[in-house]
Amino acid sequence: MSSAAPVSFSLRLRTDAGAILRLGAPLLVNNLSMGGMSFADTVMGGRLGASALAAIAVGVSYYAVFWIIAIGVTMALSPLVAHAYGRGDEHGVGEYARQGVWIGLGLSVVLVLGLAQVRPALAFIHTDPSILPAAAGYVQAMAFGFPAMVGFMVLRFVSEGIGRTKPMAYVASLGLLANVFFNWVFMYGKLGVPALGAVGTGVATALVWWVMLIALFIYMSRHGAYRPYRIFARLERPVPARLKEILALGVPISGSLVAEGGLFSAAGLMIGTLGAARVAAHQIALNYASFMFMVPMAMHSATTIHVGHALGRGDRRHARFAGLLGIGLCGALMVLSALWVAFQSSFIASLYTRDSEVIGLATSLLLLAGAFQVSDGLQVGAAGALRGFKDARVPLLICIGSYWGVGFPLAFGFGVIRGGGPAAVWYGLIAALTVCALGLGARFLYISRDVPHAATSGL
Repeated sequence: MSSAAPVSFSLRLRTDAGAILRLGAPLLVNNLSMGGMSFADTVMGGRLGASALAAIAVGVSYYAVFWIIAIGVTMALSPLVAHAYGRGDEHGVGEYARQGVWIGLGLSVVLVLGLAQVRPALAFIHTDPSILPAAAGYVQAMAFGFPAMVGFMVLRFVSEGIGRTKPMAYVASLGLLANVFFNWVFMYGKLGVPALGAVGTGVATALVWWVMLIALFIYMSRHGAYRPYRIFARLERPVPARLKEILALGVPISGSLVAEGGLFSAAGLMIGTLGAARVAAHQIALNYASFMFMVPMAMHSATTIHVGHALGRGDRRHARFAGLLGIGLCGALMVLSALWVAFQSSFIASLYTRDSEVIGLATSLLLLAGAFQVSDGLQVGAAGALRGFKDARVPLLICIGSYWGVGFPLAFGFGVIRGGGPAAVWYGLIAALTVCALGLGARFLYISRDVPHAATSGL
Protein backbone atom coordinates (compact mmCIF):
# COMPACT_ATOMS: atom_id res chain seq x y z
CA MET A 1 0.00 0.00 0.00
CA SER A 2 1.77 3.18 -1.10
CA SER A 3 1.55 6.35 0.95
CA ALA A 4 1.18 8.26 -2.34
CA ALA A 5 -2.06 6.53 -3.31
CA PRO A 6 -5.23 7.80 -1.57
CA VAL A 7 -6.91 5.04 0.34
CA SER A 8 -10.19 5.30 2.26
CA PHE A 9 -10.02 5.01 6.03
CA SER A 10 -12.38 2.03 6.13
CA LEU A 11 -10.37 0.12 3.52
CA ARG A 12 -7.11 0.83 5.27
CA LEU A 13 -8.63 -0.18 8.60
CA ARG A 14 -9.83 -3.51 7.21
CA THR A 15 -6.58 -4.14 5.37
CA ASP A 16 -4.27 -3.38 8.28
CA ALA A 17 -6.43 -5.05 10.90
CA GLY A 18 -6.55 -8.14 8.70
CA ALA A 19 -2.77 -8.10 8.25
CA ILE A 20 -2.09 -7.71 11.98
CA LEU A 21 -4.60 -10.42 12.87
CA ARG A 22 -3.18 -12.82 10.25
CA LEU A 23 0.31 -12.30 11.63
CA GLY A 24 -0.90 -12.33 15.22
CA ALA A 25 -3.21 -15.38 15.16
CA PRO A 26 -0.40 -17.96 14.93
CA LEU A 27 1.58 -15.98 17.50
CA LEU A 28 -1.46 -16.08 19.76
CA VAL A 29 -1.43 -19.87 19.51
CA ASN A 30 2.31 -19.78 20.25
CA ASN A 31 1.91 -17.45 23.22
CA LEU A 32 -1.08 -19.28 24.67
CA SER A 33 0.83 -22.54 24.35
CA MET A 34 3.74 -20.94 26.19
CA GLY A 35 1.35 -19.59 28.78
CA GLY A 36 -0.27 -23.01 28.88
CA MET A 37 3.06 -24.51 29.87
CA SER A 38 3.30 -22.13 32.80
CA PHE A 39 -0.36 -22.77 33.62
CA ALA A 40 0.26 -26.54 33.57
CA ASP A 41 3.33 -26.13 35.78
CA THR A 42 1.33 -24.12 38.31
CA VAL A 43 -1.75 -26.36 38.30
CA MET A 44 0.25 -29.59 38.47
CA GLY A 45 2.48 -28.06 41.13
CA GLY A 46 -0.59 -27.01 43.11
CA ARG A 47 -1.63 -30.66 43.34
CA LEU A 48 1.60 -31.26 45.28
CA GLY A 49 0.66 -28.68 47.93
CA ALA A 50 1.29 -25.03 48.78
CA SER A 51 5.01 -25.55 49.50
CA ALA A 52 5.70 -27.02 46.06
CA LEU A 53 3.69 -24.25 44.39
CA ALA A 54 5.57 -21.63 46.41
CA ALA A 55 8.92 -23.17 45.43
CA ILE A 56 7.98 -22.99 41.75
CA ALA A 57 6.85 -19.37 42.20
CA VAL A 58 10.13 -18.29 43.76
CA GLY A 59 12.16 -20.26 41.22
CA VAL A 60 10.24 -18.67 38.35
CA SER A 61 10.80 -15.20 39.85
CA TYR A 62 14.57 -15.75 39.83
CA TYR A 63 14.75 -17.47 36.45
CA ALA A 64 12.49 -14.90 34.78
CA VAL A 65 15.08 -12.12 35.02
CA PHE A 66 17.61 -14.11 32.96
CA TRP A 67 14.93 -15.32 30.56
CA ILE A 68 13.75 -11.76 29.94
CA ILE A 69 17.28 -10.50 29.26
CA ALA A 70 17.74 -13.15 26.56
CA ILE A 71 14.30 -12.57 25.05
CA GLY A 72 14.82 -8.82 24.87
CA VAL A 73 18.17 -8.95 23.10
CA THR A 74 17.09 -11.56 20.55
CA MET A 75 13.78 -9.72 20.00
CA ALA A 76 15.74 -7.05 18.12
CA LEU A 77 15.98 -9.52 15.24
CA SER A 78 12.27 -9.20 14.50
CA PRO A 79 12.18 -5.47 13.52
CA LEU A 80 15.65 -5.62 11.90
CA VAL A 81 14.65 -8.56 9.72
CA ALA A 82 11.24 -6.96 9.04
CA HIS A 83 12.89 -3.81 7.69
CA ALA A 84 15.25 -5.87 5.51
CA TYR A 85 12.34 -7.95 4.24
CA GLY A 86 10.27 -4.84 3.51
CA ARG A 87 13.01 -3.39 1.30
CA GLY A 88 13.64 -6.74 -0.44
CA ASP A 89 17.10 -7.36 1.07
CA GLU A 90 17.31 -11.19 1.11
CA HIS A 91 21.02 -11.21 1.93
CA GLY A 92 20.41 -8.93 4.92
CA VAL A 93 17.75 -11.27 6.30
CA GLY A 94 20.13 -14.22 6.19
CA GLU A 95 22.99 -12.26 7.70
CA TYR A 96 20.88 -11.05 10.61
CA ALA A 97 19.89 -14.66 11.29
CA ARG A 98 23.45 -15.99 11.26
CA GLN A 99 24.77 -13.16 13.40
CA GLY A 100 21.87 -13.72 15.76
CA VAL A 101 23.27 -17.19 16.44
CA TRP A 102 26.47 -15.61 17.78
CA ILE A 103 24.45 -13.28 19.95
CA GLY A 104 22.54 -16.29 21.30
CA LEU A 105 25.71 -18.22 22.12
CA GLY A 106 27.16 -15.30 24.04
CA LEU A 107 23.96 -14.76 25.99
CA SER A 108 23.77 -18.46 26.90
CA VAL A 109 27.26 -18.59 28.36
CA VAL A 110 26.90 -15.45 30.46
CA LEU A 111 23.36 -16.00 31.71
CA VAL A 112 23.74 -19.68 32.61
CA LEU A 113 26.58 -18.62 34.91
CA GLY A 114 24.11 -16.29 36.61
CA LEU A 115 21.50 -19.02 36.94
CA ALA A 116 24.08 -21.19 38.67
CA GLN A 117 24.20 -18.69 41.57
CA VAL A 118 20.57 -19.25 42.51
CA ARG A 119 21.08 -20.86 45.92
CA PRO A 120 23.24 -18.12 47.49
CA ALA A 121 21.07 -15.46 45.85
CA LEU A 122 17.85 -16.83 47.35
CA ALA A 123 19.51 -17.27 50.73
CA PHE A 124 20.72 -13.66 50.59
CA ILE A 125 17.17 -12.31 50.23
CA HIS A 126 15.97 -14.52 53.10
CA THR A 127 13.71 -16.82 51.10
CA ASP A 128 11.65 -19.12 53.34
CA PRO A 129 14.07 -21.99 54.22
CA SER A 130 11.29 -24.55 53.75
CA ILE A 131 11.02 -23.80 50.02
CA LEU A 132 14.58 -22.70 49.19
CA PRO A 133 16.05 -26.14 48.24
CA ALA A 134 13.23 -26.96 45.82
CA ALA A 135 13.24 -23.45 44.34
CA ALA A 136 17.00 -23.62 43.74
CA GLY A 137 16.72 -27.11 42.26
CA TYR A 138 14.02 -25.89 39.88
CA VAL A 139 16.27 -23.11 38.56
CA GLN A 140 19.30 -25.39 38.24
CA ALA A 141 17.24 -27.80 36.16
CA MET A 142 15.95 -24.97 33.98
CA ALA A 143 19.53 -23.84 33.28
CA PHE A 144 20.08 -27.04 31.28
CA GLY A 145 17.44 -25.91 28.77
CA PHE A 146 18.48 -22.25 28.67
CA PRO A 147 20.75 -22.47 25.56
CA ALA A 148 17.98 -24.25 23.67
CA MET A 149 15.50 -21.55 24.67
CA VAL A 150 17.82 -18.82 23.36
CA GLY A 151 18.41 -20.70 20.12
CA PHE A 152 14.69 -21.15 19.61
CA MET A 153 14.09 -17.44 20.13
CA VAL A 154 16.73 -16.50 17.55
CA LEU A 155 15.05 -18.66 14.91
CA ARG A 156 11.59 -17.54 15.99
CA PHE A 157 12.26 -13.82 15.65
CA VAL A 158 13.94 -14.27 12.28
CA SER A 159 10.92 -16.19 11.01
CA GLU A 160 8.57 -13.58 12.43
CA GLY A 161 10.50 -10.80 10.75
CA ILE A 162 9.75 -12.19 7.29
CA GLY A 163 6.10 -12.65 8.24
CA ARG A 164 6.28 -16.44 8.71
CA THR A 165 4.48 -16.80 12.04
CA LYS A 166 2.63 -20.10 11.56
CA PRO A 167 5.64 -22.32 12.43
CA MET A 168 5.65 -20.90 15.97
CA ALA A 169 2.06 -22.08 16.44
CA TYR A 170 2.95 -25.61 15.34
CA VAL A 171 6.10 -25.87 17.45
CA ALA A 172 4.63 -24.29 20.57
CA SER A 173 1.63 -26.62 20.44
CA LEU A 174 4.04 -29.54 20.31
CA GLY A 175 5.90 -28.01 23.25
CA LEU A 176 2.73 -27.73 25.34
CA LEU A 177 1.89 -31.40 24.85
CA ALA A 178 5.48 -32.40 25.64
CA ASN A 179 5.48 -30.19 28.74
CA VAL A 180 2.39 -31.81 30.24
CA PHE A 181 3.79 -35.28 29.53
CA PHE A 182 7.24 -34.54 30.98
CA ASN A 183 5.66 -32.87 34.04
CA TRP A 184 3.62 -36.01 34.65
CA VAL A 185 6.74 -38.15 34.40
CA PHE A 186 9.21 -36.08 36.43
CA MET A 187 6.96 -34.33 38.97
CA TYR A 188 4.92 -37.35 39.99
CA GLY A 189 7.46 -40.11 39.28
CA LYS A 190 6.00 -42.10 36.40
CA LEU A 191 7.47 -44.67 33.99
CA GLY A 192 10.09 -45.68 36.52
CA VAL A 193 11.40 -42.15 37.07
CA PRO A 194 11.71 -40.95 40.71
CA ALA A 195 9.22 -38.27 41.77
CA LEU A 196 11.11 -34.94 41.75
CA GLY A 197 8.25 -32.65 42.77
CA ALA A 198 8.86 -28.97 42.02
CA VAL A 199 12.33 -29.74 40.65
CA GLY A 200 10.71 -32.10 38.13
CA THR A 201 8.89 -29.11 36.66
CA GLY A 202 12.24 -27.54 35.81
CA VAL A 203 13.54 -30.77 34.30
CA ALA A 204 10.44 -31.07 32.14
CA THR A 205 10.60 -27.49 30.87
CA ALA A 206 14.30 -27.78 30.04
CA LEU A 207 13.64 -30.86 27.91
CA VAL A 208 10.74 -29.11 26.18
CA TRP A 209 13.00 -26.24 25.05
CA TRP A 210 15.33 -28.71 23.35
CA VAL A 211 12.39 -30.38 21.64
CA MET A 212 11.12 -27.01 20.38
CA LEU A 213 14.52 -25.84 19.12
CA ILE A 214 15.07 -29.04 17.15
CA ALA A 215 11.55 -28.94 15.70
CA LEU A 216 11.82 -25.32 14.52
CA PHE A 217 15.30 -25.88 13.08
CA ILE A 218 14.06 -28.86 11.05
CA TYR A 219 11.05 -26.89 9.80
CA MET A 220 13.06 -23.84 8.73
CA SER A 221 15.87 -25.84 7.14
CA ARG A 222 13.47 -27.86 4.99
CA HIS A 223 10.72 -25.36 4.06
CA GLY A 224 11.20 -23.65 0.73
CA ALA A 225 10.02 -20.26 2.02
CA TYR A 226 13.33 -19.79 3.85
CA ARG A 227 15.66 -20.81 1.00
CA PRO A 228 16.08 -17.34 -0.56
CA TYR A 229 17.68 -16.13 2.68
CA ARG A 230 20.24 -19.00 2.92
CA ILE A 231 19.99 -18.90 6.71
CA PHE A 232 21.72 -22.25 7.22
CA ALA A 233 23.96 -22.09 4.14
CA ARG A 234 27.16 -21.66 6.14
CA LEU A 235 28.62 -20.97 9.57
CA GLU A 236 29.38 -17.28 9.29
CA ARG A 237 32.10 -15.54 11.24
CA PRO A 238 31.02 -12.75 13.58
CA VAL A 239 30.47 -9.49 11.68
CA PRO A 240 31.09 -6.63 14.16
CA ALA A 241 28.86 -4.14 12.33
CA ARG A 242 25.86 -6.50 12.38
CA LEU A 243 26.47 -7.57 15.98
CA LYS A 244 26.67 -3.93 17.03
CA GLU A 245 23.43 -3.15 15.17
CA ILE A 246 21.58 -6.04 16.84
CA LEU A 247 22.90 -5.14 20.29
CA ALA A 248 22.24 -1.41 19.82
CA LEU A 249 18.55 -2.23 19.46
CA GLY A 250 18.39 -5.41 21.53
CA VAL A 251 20.03 -4.15 24.71
CA PRO A 252 17.54 -1.28 25.22
CA ILE A 253 14.64 -3.62 24.39
CA SER A 254 16.02 -6.09 26.91
CA GLY A 255 16.43 -3.29 29.44
CA SER A 256 12.77 -2.32 29.01
CA LEU A 257 11.63 -5.91 29.50
CA VAL A 258 13.93 -6.33 32.50
CA ALA A 259 12.58 -3.12 34.03
CA GLU A 260 9.05 -4.55 33.81
CA GLY A 261 9.82 -8.21 34.43
CA GLY A 262 12.28 -7.32 37.16
CA LEU A 263 9.57 -5.44 39.01
CA PHE A 264 7.23 -8.43 38.79
CA SER A 265 10.01 -10.74 39.92
CA ALA A 266 10.82 -8.37 42.78
CA ALA A 267 7.15 -8.40 43.74
CA GLY A 268 7.26 -12.20 43.86
CA LEU A 269 10.39 -12.13 45.99
CA MET A 270 8.85 -9.53 48.33
CA ILE A 271 5.81 -11.72 48.82
CA GLY A 272 8.15 -14.73 49.16
CA THR A 273 9.01 -13.49 52.64
CA LEU A 274 5.36 -13.51 53.76
CA GLY A 275 4.69 -17.27 53.94
CA ALA A 276 3.74 -20.09 51.60
CA ALA A 277 -0.01 -19.35 51.36
CA ARG A 278 0.48 -15.74 50.27
CA VAL A 279 3.21 -16.74 47.83
CA ALA A 280 0.95 -19.39 46.33
CA ALA A 281 -1.95 -16.91 45.99
CA HIS A 282 0.33 -14.37 44.33
CA GLN A 283 1.61 -17.02 41.93
CA ILE A 284 -1.93 -17.98 40.95
CA ALA A 285 -2.95 -14.38 40.22
CA LEU A 286 0.29 -13.60 38.40
CA ASN A 287 0.16 -16.82 36.43
CA TYR A 288 -3.36 -16.11 35.21
CA ALA A 289 -2.52 -12.50 34.35
CA SER A 290 0.59 -13.67 32.50
CA PHE A 291 -1.47 -16.25 30.62
CA MET A 292 -3.97 -13.64 29.43
CA PHE A 293 -1.11 -11.24 28.63
CA MET A 294 -0.12 -13.67 25.89
CA VAL A 295 -3.06 -12.35 23.84
CA PRO A 296 -1.94 -8.70 23.48
CA MET A 297 1.67 -9.88 23.33
CA ALA A 298 0.83 -11.69 20.08
CA MET A 299 -0.69 -8.50 18.65
CA HIS A 300 2.38 -6.59 19.91
CA SER A 301 4.67 -8.83 17.87
CA ALA A 302 2.39 -8.65 14.83
CA THR A 303 2.36 -4.85 15.12
CA THR A 304 6.16 -4.74 15.21
CA ILE A 305 6.36 -6.86 12.06
CA HIS A 306 3.67 -4.97 10.14
CA VAL A 307 5.09 -1.56 11.07
CA GLY A 308 8.61 -2.77 10.19
CA HIS A 309 7.51 -3.98 6.76
CA ALA A 310 5.86 -0.61 6.03
CA LEU A 311 8.95 1.31 7.08
CA GLY A 312 11.17 -1.03 5.05
CA ARG A 313 9.11 0.02 2.02
CA GLY A 314 9.54 3.67 3.01
CA ASP A 315 5.85 4.18 3.88
CA ARG A 316 6.03 6.09 7.15
CA ARG A 317 2.42 7.30 7.16
CA HIS A 318 1.15 3.74 6.78
CA ALA A 319 3.47 2.64 9.60
CA ARG A 320 1.94 5.22 11.96
CA PHE A 321 -1.60 4.08 11.14
CA ALA A 322 -0.65 0.43 11.63
CA GLY A 323 1.00 1.21 14.96
CA LEU A 324 -2.02 3.08 16.31
CA LEU A 325 -4.29 0.27 15.18
CA GLY A 326 -2.09 -2.30 16.91
CA ILE A 327 -2.15 -0.34 20.15
CA GLY A 328 -5.95 -0.11 19.99
CA LEU A 329 -6.31 -3.85 19.37
CA CYS A 330 -4.12 -4.69 22.37
CA GLY A 331 -6.09 -2.39 24.67
CA ALA A 332 -9.47 -3.70 23.49
CA LEU A 333 -8.46 -7.32 24.07
CA MET A 334 -7.43 -6.54 27.64
CA VAL A 335 -10.72 -4.77 28.35
CA LEU A 336 -12.50 -8.03 27.53
CA SER A 337 -10.11 -9.98 29.73
CA ALA A 338 -10.61 -7.60 32.66
CA LEU A 339 -14.39 -7.99 32.42
CA TRP A 340 -14.06 -11.77 32.46
CA VAL A 341 -11.84 -11.89 35.55
CA ALA A 342 -14.11 -9.43 37.38
CA PHE A 343 -16.94 -11.97 37.30
CA GLN A 344 -14.99 -15.23 37.50
CA SER A 345 -12.13 -14.60 39.96
CA SER A 346 -13.19 -17.25 42.49
CA PHE A 347 -13.71 -19.85 39.78
CA ILE A 348 -10.30 -19.10 38.27
CA ALA A 349 -8.58 -19.47 41.65
CA SER A 350 -10.26 -22.84 42.22
CA LEU A 351 -8.72 -24.17 39.00
CA TYR A 352 -5.27 -23.92 40.55
CA THR A 353 -5.70 -25.33 44.04
CA ARG A 354 -8.09 -26.91 46.53
CA ASP A 355 -6.61 -25.02 49.50
CA SER A 356 -9.40 -22.75 50.77
CA GLU A 357 -7.02 -20.23 52.32
CA VAL A 358 -5.06 -19.88 49.09
CA ILE A 359 -8.29 -19.60 47.04
CA GLY A 360 -9.52 -16.74 49.23
CA LEU A 361 -6.27 -14.82 48.96
CA ALA A 362 -5.94 -15.49 45.23
CA THR A 363 -9.49 -14.33 44.50
CA SER A 364 -8.77 -10.84 45.83
CA LEU A 365 -5.48 -10.62 43.96
CA LEU A 366 -7.13 -11.74 40.72
CA LEU A 367 -9.48 -8.76 40.93
CA LEU A 368 -6.43 -6.50 41.09
CA ALA A 369 -4.89 -8.39 38.17
CA GLY A 370 -7.99 -7.62 36.14
CA ALA A 371 -7.65 -3.95 37.04
CA PHE A 372 -4.18 -3.55 35.57
CA GLN A 373 -4.78 -5.55 32.39
CA VAL A 374 -6.05 -2.61 30.33
CA SER A 375 -2.94 -0.53 31.07
CA ASP A 376 -0.82 -3.61 30.46
CA GLY A 377 -2.38 -4.14 27.04
CA LEU A 378 -1.92 -0.52 26.00
CA GLN A 379 1.71 -0.38 27.10
CA VAL A 380 2.68 -3.60 25.32
CA GLY A 381 0.89 -2.44 22.16
CA ALA A 382 2.77 0.87 22.23
CA ALA A 383 6.04 -0.96 22.86
CA GLY A 384 5.44 -3.16 19.81
CA ALA A 385 4.69 -0.18 17.59
CA LEU A 386 7.82 1.63 18.80
CA ARG A 387 9.97 -1.44 18.16
CA GLY A 388 8.66 -1.49 14.61
CA PHE A 389 10.19 1.99 14.31
CA LYS A 390 13.41 0.61 15.85
CA ASP A 391 12.92 3.07 18.71
CA ALA A 392 14.16 1.59 21.98
CA ARG A 393 16.33 4.00 23.95
CA VAL A 394 13.74 6.53 25.06
CA PRO A 395 11.18 3.76 25.75
CA LEU A 396 13.82 2.19 28.02
CA LEU A 397 13.97 5.38 30.08
CA ILE A 398 10.17 5.54 30.23
CA CYS A 399 10.01 1.93 31.45
CA ILE A 400 12.71 2.42 34.09
CA GLY A 401 11.00 5.53 35.40
CA SER A 402 7.57 3.89 35.47
CA TYR A 403 8.51 0.56 37.01
CA TRP A 404 11.32 1.53 39.35
CA GLY A 405 10.62 5.21 39.93
CA VAL A 406 6.90 4.69 40.57
CA GLY A 407 6.01 1.01 40.92
CA PHE A 408 8.79 -0.34 43.12
CA PRO A 409 8.72 2.40 45.79
CA LEU A 410 4.94 2.05 46.09
CA ALA A 411 5.01 -1.77 46.19
CA PHE A 412 7.88 -2.03 48.66
CA GLY A 413 6.88 0.94 50.77
CA PHE A 414 3.24 0.01 51.26
CA GLY A 415 3.46 -3.76 50.82
CA VAL A 416 6.53 -4.57 52.93
CA ILE A 417 7.60 -1.59 55.07
CA ARG A 418 4.06 -0.60 56.05
CA GLY A 419 2.80 -4.18 56.12
CA GLY A 420 0.09 -3.86 53.49
CA GLY A 421 0.80 -7.37 52.18
CA PRO A 422 0.27 -8.73 48.66
CA ALA A 423 -2.61 -6.38 47.79
CA ALA A 424 -0.47 -3.30 48.44
CA VAL A 425 2.31 -4.75 46.31
CA TRP A 426 -0.17 -5.19 43.47
CA TYR A 427 -1.35 -1.57 43.76
CA GLY A 428 2.24 -0.59 43.03
CA LEU A 429 2.19 -2.77 39.91
CA ILE A 430 -1.03 -1.14 38.70
CA ALA A 431 0.43 2.35 39.11
CA ALA A 432 3.60 1.40 37.23
CA LEU A 433 1.76 -0.08 34.24
CA THR A 434 -0.57 2.91 33.96
CA VAL A 435 2.27 5.44 33.94
CA CYS A 436 4.19 3.33 31.42
CA ALA A 437 1.20 3.05 29.07
CA LEU A 438 0.78 6.83 29.05
CA GLY A 439 4.49 7.44 28.49
CA LEU A 440 4.94 4.94 25.66
CA GLY A 441 1.74 6.08 23.96
CA ALA A 442 2.94 9.68 23.98
CA ARG A 443 6.34 8.58 22.65
CA PHE A 444 4.74 6.76 19.72
CA LEU A 445 2.65 9.78 18.77
CA TYR A 446 5.83 11.85 18.73
CA ILE A 447 8.15 9.40 16.96
CA SER A 448 5.70 8.44 14.23
CA ARG A 449 5.06 11.99 13.01
CA ASP A 450 5.35 12.36 9.25
CA VAL A 451 8.82 13.88 9.42
CA PRO A 452 12.33 12.31 9.17
CA HIS A 453 13.57 11.14 12.55
CA ALA A 454 16.69 9.40 13.85
CA ALA A 455 14.66 6.60 15.42
CA THR A 456 14.15 4.93 12.06
CA SER A 457 17.86 4.22 11.96
CA GLY A 458 17.87 2.73 15.44
CA LEU A 459 18.82 5.86 17.39
